[in-house]
Amino acid sequence: MKKGARRLSLLLVCCLTFIMALSACGGGNNAANPEPKAAETNQQKANTDESQPTKENSTKSETATGSPLELALKGEYKGTKVTMFGPFSDADQVKFENSIKDFESKTGIDIQYEGSKEFEATINIRVDGGNAPDIADFPQPGLLASVAKTGKVIDLTKILDQAKLKANYNQSWLDMATMDGKGGKIMAGVWNRSNVKSLVWYPKKAFEEAGYKVPQTWEELMALTEQIAKDGDAAWGIGIESGAATGWTATDWIEDIMLRTTSPENYDKWVKGELPFTSPEVKHAVEVMSKIWMNPDYVYGGTKSIVTTAFGDAPAPMFENPPKVWLHRQANFITSFFPETAKVGEDYDWFYLPPIDEKYGKPVLVAGDIYAMFNDRPEVRAVIEFFSTGESIKTWVQSGGVIAPMKDASLDWYTTDADRRMAKLVQDASTLRFDGSDLMPGKVGAGTFWKGMTDYVSGTANLDQALKQIQAGWNN
Repeated sequence: MKKGARRLSLLLVCCLTFIMALSACGGGNNAANPEPKAAETNQQKANTDESQPTKENSTKSETATGSPLELALKGEYKGTKVTMFGPFSDADQVKFENSIKDFESKTGIDIQYEGSKEFEATINIRVDGGNAPDIADFPQPGLLASVAKTGKVIDLTKILDQAKLKANYNQSWLDMATMDGKGGKIMAGVWNRSNVKSLVWYPKKAFEEAGYKVPQTWEELMALTEQIAKDGDAAWGIGIESGAATGWTATDWIEDIMLRTTSPENYDKWVKGELPFTSPEVKHAVEVMSKIWMNPDYVYGGTKSIVTTAFGDAPAPMFENPPKVWLHRQANFITSFFPETAKVGEDYDWFYLPPIDEKYGKPVLVAGDIYAMFNDRPEVRAVIEFFSTGESIKTWVQSGGVIAPMKDASLDWYTTDADRRMAKLVQDASTLRFDGSDLMPGKVGAGTFWKGMTDYVSGTANLDQALKQIQAGWNN
């Protein structure tokens, strides 16, 4: 074929190919047009469905209001996890885990609790290392106060309804939860579990048979102490031996008396180191205590026995027949050292350590656990809100040995009249303050304070020397 004919043939082929392609494109467009329209219609329908929810979507939308706890109880956070770290172990951990079971079941939130006997030594390492739990349980608010200053503790004033908290807690609990943050005051946690320290235990049946009356004032308490001495017995069972912690029992006495002889503001200054141990206020508190402790007729075994008697053994003579000891001041945990056969309300009972100066009302010394939040997620907010309610500790209250600080914890939950009265005492207290030595730096509260009181009671140091020795812990 000639070159010209070949070109003409090639040109005809190209033209035919172009026409076929054009026809295919046109035909394709005509056939495809309905499908995009259908797709567009479906998208419009989906958009319409979102703007006008179905019954299922409508329900979801309606439940998205309320506090984090209310939303959790409606299932909003089902399948989420909240980590928690604290000191509960053994039997206490079992009681804690039982107390949260119902909440976990209702909300679908898994609270993963890790208990450790080395909590105090470990929590700072975790926080500093960026591995803080969502929530931590601090049995010593002084430790939380030091962590709060780092700025890593969530301020709960921005998380929880403050009106609800004020309605559900004695103001003193809220005051004690307010700490210094990195940029100012914050609410560092919520109180969940407490025990009461301002208690005097006595052998109820024998006490009443002896004709003794429960004292309502400090004068009546001292008169009762003297009457028991005249009747031939030592009124008080006192022991401060506790291994490396010897002396802590004495600090509790001083704290209780400080609350009854000076203002709550002075107590707070003392705990912070702003009111020295050598001040007249602190010296006076020790002198009031000394009228009992340093009188050998008032203490079982005499004053010298105080240092060598284990704190848990001190109330034991109270259960002899007849009793050799009639009064023992200690927190509610001491009942675990009582004979297993002893029955509360029959063999023993308690009364409130009476006020000394009426202008300071009826203060109560307490200890307990404060829960702090480190990670801010909706489910963590729900759990911390739950811990601010009495419901969160209901089963623990019912099992005995713990007092709920919340007002919505029903007195009917307590299984004994003794626990019920204790809870009422906490709810009605004019002032609540935490164990002072637990709030002080370790070198003082668990150091020179313990040792200084031990030296004073044993006679190794006089009062002025002991107070200077204790204050040196602050100076160092």
